[in-house]
Amino acid sequence: MPEISRFFGIVIVMYYRDHAPPHFHATYGEHGGQVRISPVSLLAGGLPPRVLALIVEWASRHQAELLANWDRLEGGRPLVRIPPLE
Repeated sequence: MPEISRFFGIVIVMYYRDHAPPHFHATYGEHGGQVRISPVSLLAGGLPPRVLALIVEWASRHQAELLANWDRLEGGRPLVRIPPLE
């Protein structure tokens, strides 16, 4: 699993050969969702409101790094880990 970050029980991953628009997957326990990178928004799935707020805060801070990782995916290159929310 191409994990790029983990914080407060939230796991953030990106998958090779995934579909547009640029996004990442977030899981928290049995909850999961796809989150668009720009603008940061929930594309699909269901996450508790507080968890989604933390993910949006993290993604907003790391938007450029997330987009750079998306470009790496498209080029078949390894992903770079992104610091967690603290």
